[in-house]
Amino acid sequence: MAFGDMPEGEDDVTGGAIALHTAAALEGDFSCIAQARDLVADFLSSVRAGHGLPVSARAMDMTQLVVSELVTNARKYAPGPALLELRVAGARVEVTVWDSDPSLPVARAAEPGRVGQHGLEIVMAVAQSFEAHREPVGKRITAGIALSDDPDAANSVGTS
Repeated sequence: MAFGDMPEGEDDVTGGAIALHTAAALEGDFSCIAQARDLVADFLSSVRAGHGLPVSARAMDMTQLVVSELVTNARKYAPGPALLELRVAGARVEVTVWDSDPSLPVARAAEPGRVGQHGLEIVMAVAQSFEAHREPVGKRITAGIALSDDPDAANSVGTS
């Protein structure tokens, strides 16, 4: 499995705010899911320590949960590699996963007897924003999670 990441950067300036980001190519077996969660922890810890942005424990946990669900789906349903990108935009972290399957995910109706297949519902429940787009090859899923536990701070920033 190849797991490479680009160091976080300060090369994307939007409206006077610096956008911090990192990305990793994910391939191989399901062990890349744990490595993707580790990337989240390292990235958000760097954002907090190195750039002084507030990152709550809840934001860390919810971002790792969203990454776990999105990367699991990419590994499970799409052949070939996937790409994970983490980007801080204002008071949110945006998690984007690209994969080669062009089928867009669909949230399923609640079914008490269903075991598993709740990942999309989980992501949509904890994220402040969610988008799914077809790409020339595959799809791109983006979820935004507030960095702070203060909902007013996250809502004052533009939505994704």
